Amino acid sequence: MMQEDKQLAVVSLSQTVSYHRHNYHQVVISLSGQSEFDIDGVTNLIYPGLGCLVMANCEHAFVGIGDNELLVINLPLVFNDNNEIKQRISQLFSRSGYFYLDNQSQQLIQLLITEMKANPTDELLQQACIMTLLCVLQRHLQIPYRERQSQRLNIDVVDNYIQHNINHKITVAQLAAIVFLAESQFYALFKTQTGNTPQRYILQKRLQLAKQLLSERKLTVAHIAQACGFAGQSSFSQAFRRLYGIPPARYQRQL
Repeated sequence: MMQEDKQLAVVSLSQTVSYHRHNYHQVVISLSGQSEFDIDGVTNLIYPGLGCLVMANCEHAFVGIGDNELLVINLPLVFNDNNEIKQRISQLFSRSGYFYLDNQSQQLIQLLITEMKANPTDELLQQACIMTLLCVLQRHLQIPYRERQSQRLNIDVVDNYIQHNINHKITVAQLAAIVFLAESQFYALFKTQTGNTPQRYILQKRLQLAKQLLSERKLTVAHIAQACGFAGQSSFSQAFRRLYGIPPARYQRQL
């Protein structure tokens, strides 16, 4: 993705799928557009607000989707003699996975990127930005642990991911990954907190959007089925009728 001797860079991914592994840890944070990563068998779209951690020697695949820009940090390269930084990196990279950043953190990252782009040769600034980013990530990746201890999930993060990916297949593994939990842990917490399985919850979100699009009368039933992530018009109609008691075409005509 980037030269091994460069610790921090803003890059764009090509639209050709690439596979590789490297002997250093890597942080990837989306700045604009979309890209897709496959890490340890879990595929996720990466867009602003999302990122991923790739452990050293973990084989992964990635591809850009249209115009995209990502911040990439390779670790460790120059921290070998700093035990505190080595410990932080070790804690951060307990495993590979995806993460979500709140708006405040995204704004901070954008400010850091602006400074780095304006001063590309200032190595001290680059090191300071890396330290800041590591601290921000550590704070965020400790949140799922606290939520797990208190038996609470941040449903807003889950809803945000579903909203951005509602026209695609969404798996429990993907939802678990963005809150940095094992799939079984996420499933149990989610069902306890919402009273629904993740699959049922996603289906309800798809059908809520479909109902809204039907009321707007701008798309055909077939196009709405596609926009809401259904495999076809038939499966969409069946699911809609089971929940609302009426086929989507008739619902649209009756509005």
